[in-house]
Amino acid sequence: MPVNKIKAIFIVNPFSGLGRQKGIEKYLGKALDHKKFDYSIAYTEEPNHATKLCEEAIEKNIGLVVAVGGDGTVNEVARPLVGKNIPFGIIPSGSGNGLARHLKIPLETRKAIALLNGFKTQKIDTVEVNDRFFVSIAGVGFDAFVAKKFAGQKRRGFFKYAQIALGEYFAYKPKKFTLNVDGKTLKKRALFISIANSDQFGYNTSIAPQAKIDDGMVDICIMKKVPLWKTIFLAPLLFSRNIDRSSYVEIIRAREVDIKQTKKRINLDGESIKMGKSLHFKVLPKSLIVVVP
Repeated sequence: MPVNKIKAIFIVNPFSGLGRQKGIEKYLGKALDHKKFDYSIAYTEEPNHATKLCEEAIEKNIGLVVAVGGDGTVNEVARPLVGKNIPFGIIPSGSGNGLARHLKIPLETRKAIALLNGFKTQKIDTVEVNDRFFVSIAGVGFDAFVAKKFAGQKRRGFFKYAQIALGEYFAYKPKKFTLNVDGKTLKKRALFISIANSDQFGYNTSIAPQAKIDDGMVDICIMKKVPLWKTIFLAPLLFSRNIDRSSYVEIIRAREVDIKQTKKRINLDGESIKMGKSLHFKVLPKSLIVVVP
């Protein structure tokens, strides 16, 4: 008897990251199991177009939606899938690829496509912040400031990001933040605060080494400004998953947190967005179904 194929759509950001998405048609033709999937490809043309394409696919009873792009594209595609019983796949082709790295999804396009054939899924948390949401990580302070600068660059990748961060670091003054963490009020002066659903800052740097993406909680990482002569010791801690051992980092776990800041900008999954001085974060436990290794 004929087997009903899974209807899949691949939503591709042609402008994403380092260009790994180029030739996606060829890779899909060779690596995807055509006996299991009937698929189509849609290309984004502008910001938030990926969200619209996903919404249209849901109305057509799609069985799998796949984001082909970086963390920003992943965020846009995933938005309409939160709370839905539709699996979500990722073909990482951005520069940071934080969520893919956390979930151990291969960065090589062919291997990431082949992973979909197994169709193994996991329910993960997402996080609601005011009227938006994120999957991997959000940040305020220096993090959001650098993300805004990075967004305007023609060249992408870790070295460009690091160049901007180092160039702006010494002149940037830590900001005041007021947090209400599960009902407890805290006042902090920090370089930045990351609200981590996954452990990944992107580029294989781990800002929250103990973070789990399906435990119903976020790790709130409060980073003080490190003196100039100590900055050389910070990078190895990020790459070795030991940043939580630094005396300049405080990590608090919570299900819900309010943050009041002096600026209005926030970094959501690598995208700098103007949102507001008052931010309310709430974990949505196991609200997204993702295809994983």
